[in-house]
Amino acid sequence: MKLGYETNTWGGVVGHPAGVTSIKDSYYLANGSTEEALEDIGNLGYKGFEIFDGNLMDFANKQEEFETLLEKNNLEFIGVYSGANFIYPGILDEELYKIEEVVKLASELGGTYLVLGGGAIRSGGVVESDYKALGEGLDKAAEIADKYGMTAVYHPHLGTTCEGPEQLDKVMKNSEIKLCPDTAHLEAGGADPIKVIEKYIDRIVYIHFKDLKDGEFVPLGEGTQDFSKMLKILNDANYEGWITIELDSHEDPKKGAKITKEYLAEELGLE
Repeated sequence: MKLGYETNTWGGVVGHPAGVTSIKDSYYLANGSTEEALEDIGNLGYKGFEIFDGNLMDFANKQEEFETLLEKNNLEFIGVYSGANFIYPGILDEELYKIEEVVKLASELGGTYLVLGGGAIRSGGVVESDYKALGEGLDKAAEIADKYGMTAVYHPHLGTTCEGPEQLDKVMKNSEIKLCPDTAHLEAGGADPIKVIEKYIDRIVYIHFKDLKDGEFVPLGEGTQDFSKMLKILNDANYEGWITIELDSHEDPKKGAKITKEYLAEELGLE
């Protein structure tokens, strides 16, 4: 298994302001320096990274600069995180247009995974038909990824249609997309991440390790997650893919990543 890190800790999770009025520009964004993030991630010994779609699109006309950053920091580009509402037919084409623009660039730069969050929560709450619409939208996004040689995976997330275990079951039933569990989001949503990994191991091609303590995301080893059990399930299934660590935000991003790296090496035997 190879260890990666998400760049969003450098700057925290925000959104692209243009997305408020133009759906085609509704990107995620970390409001920090991608260059600093990659330097820190590389220096700490991680082998790859995942990046938000908005930060990736900053390199749309600077591909050589992006490739130089990878070479300089000895990193692989694992994938890009994006998302959409998926449940509103009138804007789905615009959302898929955005996703395709992201995938085109990511594939040119050597990315492997398109990580998708989403499924909007309506003002009146989720309705049952939303799961069918979400599943169909995810399958369309997966077709786009496949067209460019990438693999789409679904990432359950707080604040979306898919928070709890019953909701995840409905999404998986209504879509053929592969799964990228985020272990802390699953726990915060009421699921047992170990049981989720066991249940869907045949659909897991990529995974986010994330720790949780008192409702807050923390560096690995500082929360309640049992990563040794998760790792055993993955090993028993001959999983040889990436494990990407995500923290969202930390007062000292490099320190947070260092704490996690030491925990991975000393407690889990992962380098």
